[in-house]
Amino acid sequence: MITWSALPAIEQQDALARPAMADNQRIRDAVSDVISLVQDEGDSALFALTDRFDDVELQTLALSQERWQALAAQTPEATQQAITQAFNNIKAFHEAQRPANIRLETQPGVVCEQRYDPLSAVGLYVPSGSAPLPSTVLMLGIPALVAGCPRRVLCTPPDKNGDIAPAICFAASLCGITEIYRLGGAQAIAAMGIGSQSVVKVDKIFGPGNAYVTEAKQQISQIPGGAAIDMPAGPSEVLVLADHTANPVFVAADLLSQAEHGADSQAILVSTSETLVQQTEQEVARQLDSLTRQDITRQAMANARYIWVRDIDEAIEVSNRYAPEHLIVQTEQPRALVPKLQNAGSIFLGQWSPESAGDYASGTNHVLPTYGYARNYSSLGLVDFMRRYTLQELSADGIRGLGPTLMTLADAEGLDAHKQAVAVRLEALNND
Repeated sequence: MITWSALPAIEQQDALARPAMADNQRIRDAVSDVISLVQDEGDSALFALTDRFDDVELQTLALSQERWQALAAQTPEATQQAITQAFNNIKAFHEAQRPANIRLETQPGVVCEQRYDPLSAVGLYVPSGSAPLPSTVLMLGIPALVAGCPRRVLCTPPDKNGDIAPAICFAASLCGITEIYRLGGAQAIAAMGIGSQSVVKVDKIFGPGNAYVTEAKQQISQIPGGAAIDMPAGPSEVLVLADHTANPVFVAADLLSQAEHGADSQAILVSTSETLVQQTEQEVARQLDSLTRQDITRQAMANARYIWVRDIDEAIEVSNRYAPEHLIVQTEQPRALVPKLQNAGSIFLGQWSPESAGDYASGTNHVLPTYGYARNYSSLGLVDFMRRYTLQELSADGIRGLGPTLMTLADAEGLDAHKQAVAVRLEALNND
């Protein structure tokens, strides 16, 4: 247990460090090598990298429609029903986010508009290394579907037989995915971001992943002509903010639910109750023994932090500094704290709101900023799959009324051609 107020500032910073940040240069170099290979060799590099990292030799990268539908049909009925219910909730919430176009006459004869159109081609990355994630298919595919993106490309790692998990195939069919490629990791991001013989480049890449995927997205977005990205969404993380009223069984379960995502995930408890911290640590140890993915979860829990704070204000300060991907608030009056909670990807209020609800089926999107990027990035939403642009139209009266102002400002900036573009129009109107 960490007593927050007893730590010097540098040790407070260390206590909130992300585990995957320790070896950044090695990750950057490895990802750069992968991207260079794909740039230089295209499909042949993708086949070789898939053999190397996923231990499977593929003859084609694309999953055929026939095999896709055959795999989807293997999804158990109960799983199909659960995916369908989640699909309906998520679709309803994202349809409610549809932005309205704006048309405004700012002064007589000067009309300005703001409009939204779907992106033409989007790349959706779905991790599937240690566990298939059909929920991520929904979180990416549904907003792309609702936005009306014509081309919706999905990349996910193949299994040892070169297949994709049936549940992923079923969810992809529901979302109207147009193409599936059996590609994972940094090579999948490179394929979508710069293209190859088989994979036509997309306009923007979406989806979570490990530190290598996150780094690949960032590097691709910096290449001239490379695809844009949604956000730096890397290894999963959760912070539970709790007081003496919290249930340690619930708190421990929430910490473990994120830790089981991967060895580089992180779980943090910040509590005003020393007793709750101690009880939660004991409960984590007890629940760990019953988990099927306990080896991975134990590795992740080595990065866990149990922090005891003096009061709720100090707990909020710690949470805002960490800026968690998921923030679970289990306090006596959780909603009352919301105005002070400045940095979080998604917030779960009260003891009956497990993070699992947002991960799967409540309706909100589970693709969220990590690594502290919740300070300046938002959770994924419908408008991320659209481009916003403006229009303006000036009538003859409009240019007469605004023209002198335009010419004066152009003069002030010393841009004669800008002034001339207005002057010739005013002269034409005067001649008429």
